[in-house]
Amino acid sequence: MKRIILFIATNLAVMLVLSIVLSLLGIGRPGAGGQLEMGGLLAFSLVVGFTGSIISLLLSKPMAKWTTGARVIDAPQNSTEQWLLSTVQGLAGRAGIGMPEVAVYDGEPNAFATGAFKNSALVAVSTGLLQSMNREEVEAVLGHEVAHIANGDMVTLTLIQGVVNTFVVFFARIVGFFVDKVLLKNEERRGPGYMITVFVCEIVFGLLASIIVAWFSRQREFRADAGSAKLLGSTRPMQNALARLSGVEPGGLPQNMAASGISGGGGWSALFSTHPPFEERIAALQALR
Repeated sequence: MKRIILFIATNLAVMLVLSIVLSLLGIGRPGAGGQLEMGGLLAFSLVVGFTGSIISLLLSKPMAKWTTGARVIDAPQNSTEQWLLSTVQGLAGRAGIGMPEVAVYDGEPNAFATGAFKNSALVAVSTGLLQSMNREEVEAVLGHEVAHIANGDMVTLTLIQGVVNTFVVFFARIVGFFVDKVLLKNEERRGPGYMITVFVCEIVFGLLASIIVAWFSRQREFRADAGSAKLLGSTRPMQNALARLSGVEPGGLPQNMAASGISGGGGWSALFSTHPPFEERIAALQALR
């Protein structure tokens, strides 16, 4: 789960900072005479919306390493690390992507993949995952993460996040405009009411927009499970891995990374859950047979 919540949190932070700074500079506010210029506002919203998501994408791999303390395996120190490297290499070859970096981090059972580009991604597994699963199950989890990379999930997520960001920025300013005009009677709309309204609306609309991102995240989990089954030639290893994970306490990842792990979900409600229930994922794999 690490990858996506890191992405979403970084994206929201960048978007809010850009929005505040540009608003303080007078960019993106209503024009002279209090007129709302829709074309200029839409262009402003596109720039702010996609800048946040693109920066989040480019920072995803270094941020993932930093927040988890993941150690990239440059030179294998034992047979397990050698097996991890060779297994990921084989899976990447079958998936048609470049060899990703492979890392291990301390923690309860979990794993993640991240990176802006298919041929320079990162796959990381926790020590808890390696200790609690047999090698066939670990290979299935690695196949799941490699499938995420091969499917281009992070790039697709960037586009989706950029679009929803654009709408968040756009409609937040429209609401701010009308609040300032109708309720505050501010002819110039340069007072603090406009900025406060926009700031609050961006947070609220951003949370609502995360429902869309969470829905996509749930769909990508089903696709990655199926991708693992395809890479391994059988649905059974991935089913066994999911069944194993459903019976253990999943590793707690940093909140900004929670959506990119192999396990997890929950959240405030089902609408905000980034992962489907294990039972649904296992049933979907059984249906593939």
